[in-house]
Amino acid sequence: MASASKPRRIVILAFPGVQPLDVIGPAEVFAGADTLTGGGTYTVDVVAKEADSISVRGGGYSLVPKTTTARCRGPIDTLIVAGGTGVRAAEDDVDLIRWIRSAARRSRRVTSVCSGSFLLARAGLLEGKTVTTHWASTEELARRHPELKVDPSPIFVRDGNVWTSAGVTSGMDLSLALVEEDLGRETAVEIARWLVLFLQRPGGQAQFSSHLSAQVAERRPLRELQSWIADNLDSDLRVETLAERAAMSPRNFARFFRREIGMTPAAYVEELRVERARQLLEESADPVDAISARCGFGTPETMRRAFGRRVGVAPAQYRARFRRAPDVASAPH
Repeated sequence: MASASKPRRIVILAFPGVQPLDVIGPAEVFAGADTLTGGGTYTVDVVAKEADSISVRGGGYSLVPKTTTARCRGPIDTLIVAGGTGVRAAEDDVDLIRWIRSAARRSRRVTSVCSGSFLLARAGLLEGKTVTTHWASTEELARRHPELKVDPSPIFVRDGNVWTSAGVTSGMDLSLALVEEDLGRETAVEIARWLVLFLQRPGGQAQFSSHLSAQVAERRPLRELQSWIADNLDSDLRVETLAERAAMSPRNFARFFRREIGMTPAAYVEELRVERARQLLEESADPVDAISARCGFGTPETMRRAFGRRVGVAPAQYRARFRRAPDVASAPH
């Protein structure tokens, strides 16, 4: 059913040398949400400084913006600034940076994909905020902009109305989170199913899925426990053990945890273990039994059952499809 209110306007900024997936990925997510809801929910405008087609990384094709920055007027729901090899030149474009600053003032949310965070920083939109970017660029962003708190771990970070994401395809994770905020988790999950998204990102990042990153407890003791769990997946993580660590009775802890996180402690631990196992299956040649032990499953059979519930395929099938060649490095942009 079409939305009764005015469609949310998504504006994606592109430029010569943009990483195309930084543009196309979010556009597909929001377009999918619009289709799923019957239309009238989102409009997507790709804008650039010039009306001409935009050369992209690799040069095999070009992107054609819908309009120019000069003609992009009026309120914006979500401003998305893409990244790419052209970011360096874009940072030196005074007019473009001025436009980003101006567009941000009329946007409900301001976001970046990958190295697009450098453009938001140059526009002065990230001062004092916690942000992230492509794993290969986090040190440079922190060095060049000491006024920021750069977190290299998450797939994306939200600080107020500003969202920044990690490399390339994490822009789709970010977009799904924005759709979830707007329309609810059921819609976001359905779009992810359409796009066949595996929410574990490659690229040398020790990052868990956006689904888990979004479920951070409000209270500090439980946030600290979440961090401890993620760092100790091969430990005894039964409810009784976690409750003792939290200085609570098992019954109160289980109730409190579910209210804060949205799932039981056992389900949360299993999902973290599956995410970590997926990362190891992608990035290492370790045998499945060794990975199951490192992730706290105990036996390969236990891990296989967990994968069946969470991923829908067996660990060996997942590795066969998603294992990255050891001599191919993820290229930053």
